[in-house]
Amino acid sequence: MSVPAAPPGQPRKAATAAWIGSALEYYDFFIYGSAAALIFPTVFFDESDPATATLLSLATFGVAYAARPIGALFLGHFGDRLGRKKIMVFTLILMGLSTFLIGCLPTRDQVGTLAPVLLVICRVLQGISAAGEQASANSMTLEHAPEDRRGFFTSFTLSGTQGGQLLATLVFIPIAALPEDQLLSWGWRVPFWMSIAVAVVGYVIRRTLDETPAFTRQQTASEGVAKLPLAVLMREHWADVLRVIAGALVASVSTIFTVWALAYGTSESVGLSRSSMLWVGALANLVALAAIPLWATLSDRVGRRPVFLIGAAGSAVLMFVYLWAISTGSYPLVLVLGIVTFGVVYSAANGIWPSFYGEMFSTRVRLSGMAIGTQIGFAVAGFAVTFAAQIAGPDGDDWFAVALFTAALCVPPVLAALTARETHKVPTELLGVRAADATNDRERVAA
Repeated sequence: MSVPAAPPGQPRKAATAAWIGSALEYYDFFIYGSAAALIFPTVFFDESDPATATLLSLATFGVAYAARPIGALFLGHFGDRLGRKKIMVFTLILMGLSTFLIGCLPTRDQVGTLAPVLLVICRVLQGISAAGEQASANSMTLEHAPEDRRGFFTSFTLSGTQGGQLLATLVFIPIAALPEDQLLSWGWRVPFWMSIAVAVVGYVIRRTLDETPAFTRQQTASEGVAKLPLAVLMREHWADVLRVIAGALVASVSTIFTVWALAYGTSESVGLSRSSMLWVGALANLVALAAIPLWATLSDRVGRRPVFLIGAAGSAVLMFVYLWAISTGSYPLVLVLGIVTFGVVYSAANGIWPSFYGEMFSTRVRLSGMAIGTQIGFAVAGFAVTFAAQIAGPDGDDWFAVALFTAALCVPPVLAALTARETHKVPTELLGVRAADATNDRERVAA
């Protein structure tokens, strides 16, 4: 029996909810990245050693990525057992509350070493939330989408992520321009306090969604939902989980661009202003908002693999050019190459991975497969910033070593894409089904 079509308007409603929810959630996630690069070394760590303070601050950015695989195990399990909708609501509320609490934390001057400890705890909660957010939103949109437009509809989650990053950057631009004493006392807290709206808005938006037709059908099918999705996943889809882990390493391009390059560009060795570097990220994300659905639409026509390969391989090459541009201190060059690298080329991989990864798994384990696979890969990508800060040398200006490191992290995604199946024309009910089972399912559908 084939998966029934979603009610009229529901695919677009699911995609819109995914976009808005992801934008709001990743606004929270990325304001932390900006603050970790520009504010937290002074507020939460020992100012007597600026290099160590910056390294520790960037390490807290990676802490959330370390927590994400753990969150993926639990949220993936419940998402495949209870449905996509419940996880989407839970993750958004958790992210909003944990980010609001960061804005309320006391500083190191006020409570000593307790301040960074509390910061890390809140960061862990952010990571757990993010672990289930994209996987649940991607599963929701993919399973609602028309079969010939799955790439386009699932790309809304990632364009929402870019929208959240853009919003976070735009909020931080006037904050970063405040006088130093105001910035470090209360100014940095404002973007975090604003996130309380996430919990309210996200709940209103997502509570009205219908569960997906594919999951509803799975609940009434003879085999039902998996009691232990992880066991089914490891038994039937272990190779695809490894592919997703490898593919997710391409997110290192995003973290290096967003956090390390920001810190490098505003360092004494380069001397660009905070506002100017933040505008590079803002405009690159603005371009990405348009590029992501275009790449996704192309993948619906030519396939997921070639588009993903363009993004992964192209980003590996262009990161050398972009970081070199920063080293020259030429702002027009930095701006143009930042937009091309992150806004255009990286968007090819970033915009189609929701459909590319999601189509590797069956409905029974899709959320678990996407959550676990991506979050393990994203954990490495999160700590890529910390490693980059270490290999950049004592002065933090060895951009070539960082570019080489980023390019090396793009090799596994390329290999993952080359060994993956092309799925853009596979019917939704046959996604993730083994060849023999697929033949039987086609016969049942025909009958």
